[in-house]
Amino acid sequence: MNQSPLPYPPRLKLALTPTPLEPLGRVSRKLGPEILLKRDDLTGAEVSGNKIRKLEFLLAEALDQGARTVITCGGAQSNHARATTAACARLGLGCRLILRVPDPGDPPPPSANILLDRLLGAEIVWISPAEYDDRAGIMAREAEALAREGKKAYLIPEGGSTPLGAWGYIRAVEELAGDLAELPGGTSQPLTIVAATGSGGTLAGLSLGVKLLGLPARVVGINVAADRDYYLAEVGRICSGAARTYDLGVEIVPGRDFEILDGYVGLGYAVSKTEELALIRDLARVEGVILDPVYTGKAFFGLRAELKKNPEAFGQRIVFFHTGGLTGLFPKAGQLREIL
Repeated sequence: MNQSPLPYPPRLKLALTPTPLEPLGRVSRKLGPEILLKRDDLTGAEVSGNKIRKLEFLLAEALDQGARTVITCGGAQSNHARATTAACARLGLGCRLILRVPDPGDPPPPSANILLDRLLGAEIVWISPAEYDDRAGIMAREAEALAREGKKAYLIPEGGSTPLGAWGYIRAVEELAGDLAELPGGTSQPLTIVAATGSGGTLAGLSLGVKLLGLPARVVGINVAADRDYYLAEVGRICSGAARTYDLGVEIVPGRDFEILDGYVGLGYAVSKTEELALIRDLARVEGVILDPVYTGKAFFGLRAELKKNPEAFGQRIVFFHTGGLTGLFPKAGQLREIL
């Protein structure tokens, strides 16, 4: 990848990449097509998951701009917030998190990602769901307060999903092309790339990467919040922003260059049905792979459901991106206990 023809912006080396591409042999035999798992849950212990690929580019820009503190936002157990906090600690930057909870006056105890955020030194500002609608304004006001203290802040929106952040998954597609070149059929064999879609940046990068590299790949996002129309617009916005900003010479058409497979949000973002948790349990026992309940568990639940209806729904080769989030299981311990 050192000889890549793509015009990458400056990047820090923060993630343990390349990540492995591993077959899910037993599941593949049961469901029909070849299913391969891109193990982005192995990008590092404290930064585990897809967020760190985006942060490699975003934090390079933060340092270049002379930032001393990074401000970002998310839900209480945000993987992005935890990865950002860990990366900031590594780089000697402060980190301030704007986290959404039902009652800011009674925030949750320090467990799972919140525990790691605290351990890594994050400052946490708790806000309500209603306030979270104005998260951009709140982050801007926090940045102004830091500026009055002489501390320049760098703001990262939810999930690091920006045109710059999308480069993390353009790079992941280039890495995937190298993985596929080692397999029968190589990069010329058609495939479907499937990923959980939350804030949209990962799917945007995957779509851009496939287009830029000319891979014969269908890109499918399984949304874990909001609905299909929202993600068609949001992912399309990130793609067009990246194409314009970096003069990529490609156009990403929502619905053609990427698809949104709706219908698997279930009870809502970060809320788990028993059936979803049972799938996580079953995959752990059959393949030794642990998914998370917020993103990959819902997405793989959707993938399996579609394959049960039609084993040919995604072709003969599927690459499922495991985007991490294992710590999201710990707050579900009580619910999981019922099915173990």
